[in-house]
Amino acid sequence: MDTTTSSPPVRTAPRWPYAGHGQQTLLWASALITVGAFLPWLMTGFGTFGGMRGAGTWTVFAGVIGLGASLMRSRRLVLLHAIGISTIAIGLPVWQLVHTVRLVGFQGWFPGMGLIMTLGAGAVIANATRELRGDR
Repeated sequence: MDTTTSSPPVRTAPRWPYAGHGQQTLLWASALITVGAFLPWLMTGFGTFGGMRGAGTWTVFAGVIGLGASLMRSRRLVLLHAIGISTIAIGLPVWQLVHTVRLVGFQGWFPGMGLIMTLGAGAVIANATRELRGDR
C-alpha cells in the first residue's frame, strides 16, 4: 500500500506595491519626465529657456501622476494612465520642436536636455504600455 501524502499548496501573500512588467518602467520614466520639466528645453545664444516657461508645466503634472499610477494595483488603470502620460510626454516636446522650427528655423538653437529627457521618457513609457497590455 502506498502511503504518499501530499501537502496543500503554499499560498504566498501578493507583493505590495506590485511592480510587474511595465510598472517599474513607468515609475522610473515618470521620474525622468518630472525632472526633465525643470531642465532647459531650448538652448540659444541668448541663454536657455526652461520647460516650466511653457509645456513643461503639463509634463511635470503628467510625471507626478505617473509616479502614483505606477504603484496602483489595477493593471487596466495603470495601462490607461501610461497611455495618457506617454501621449503628453511625446506630444508636447514634439509640438515645442515644431513650433520653434516654424518660428526661427533650424539656426541659432539646440534642443535642451530637459526636452530630450522628457521626449525619451515618453517613448520609454509608450514601450511600457506594450508590456502592460501583454500582461493581462
